[in-house]
Amino acid sequence: MSRFFHDLHKYKNYTIYSAKSDLKSEVASSYLNWLWWILDPICFMLIYTFIFGVVFDASEQYFPVFIFIGLTMWNFFNRLMLSSIKIVKSNKSIVSKVYLPKYILILEKMGVEAFKMGISFLIVIAMMIVYRVPVTWNILCAIPILIVFFIICFGFATILLHFGVFVQDLFNVTQIGLRLVFYMTGIFYNLSTRIPSPYSDYLSHLNPVAFLMTSMRKALLYGEMISWKWLGLWCLVGLLISAVGIHTIYKNENSYVKVL
Repeated sequence: MSRFFHDLHKYKNYTIYSAKSDLKSEVASSYLNWLWWILDPICFMLIYTFIFGVVFDASEQYFPVFIFIGLTMWNFFNRLMLSSIKIVKSNKSIVSKVYLPKYILILEKMGVEAFKMGISFLIVIAMMIVYRVPVTWNILCAIPILIVFFIICFGFATILLHFGVFVQDLFNVTQIGLRLVFYMTGIFYNLSTRIPSPYSDYLSHLNPVAFLMTSMRKALLYGEMISWKWLGLWCLVGLLISAVGIHTIYKNENSYVKVL
């Protein structure tokens, strides 16, 4: 792992500047520019709020904020997973000419998505003020929840990066799998009230995205204490997956260029 931290420090400037460049290029040809980073999640939140809050009569308290938190975390996870599969091929012009630890490409993408997530959470805070959501000290639990969330996402992304180089159909398979996970994560409904026990317990604890999303809602919206035992367990799992992914990338990264 010493090599990992050495490379992390060595390429940190590249990661930061590359993330900034990607953010600028995303909105360079748009009339509204960076406003799309605000409008896009808000529009989806309004659509889901109407469909599930009005049409299907969802009863969750602070439902628009409830959905917005779910969408914010899901968009980060979903975009990172899909982009990680093709991230080496998408950066062929770079990786074929200069050496770059391939997981740096994931960290750069995480920086881009984390910036967008930050904007979305600012909107969450504004919505909490509008809806007069009571604030408790449990709101500070959002910090460790996000740390574990980033670790889990990074770990899965490293695995997808590796297999994405060799398996041509992995993107399509993963896309289908993520659609299933989307509906099993409770983005627009409460797992504990919509799914009978014990299945709701399985989904809310064994699905890391569902667990972290539910924990974030508990901390921000309902002032409830999160399960530190499960948070610690998923942190260890995320670190283990990340270690395996990093080791796999270091071991096979020379063969990536040959495949490309």
